[in-house]
Amino acid sequence: MQLAPMIDILLLLLSFFIITWQFTRSETELSVSVPTAEEGAQKNRSRGEIIINVLADGSVKVEGLAVDLIQLREKLTAVAKQFKNQPVRIRGDGSVDYQRIVEVIDTCQKAGIWNISFATQRPEPSK
Repeated sequence: MQLAPMIDILLLLLSFFIITWQFTRSETELSVSVPTAEEGAQKNRSRGEIIINVLADGSVKVEGLAVDLIQLREKLTAVAKQFKNQPVRIRGDGSVDYQRIVEVIDTCQKAGIWNISFATQRPEPSK
């Protein structure tokens, strides 16, 4: 039994999983400090979920690229036409103006996206 082809396949699979893992990590901006909440769902991602990061200065990033609301609407409209019930998660910084979050939600709804969730984190336990 030859092991070389099996080792080649395993190395390809390993490299594939490492690369895709890095892409999913880059979607969540580390500079966004989401608000805390005692209750909430676990941070399991839905398959194909789009993450919209709203930074403290009000700028919006999707897939690591800064976009304005018009570009966001165009992107989401194209996705909503292909996938019904497309999930979107909004990661708004805790210090961002609430009006900016409402504008992003409104843009999602205008694009035909209704499956919207919000990212939160659990508060640090007091010592």
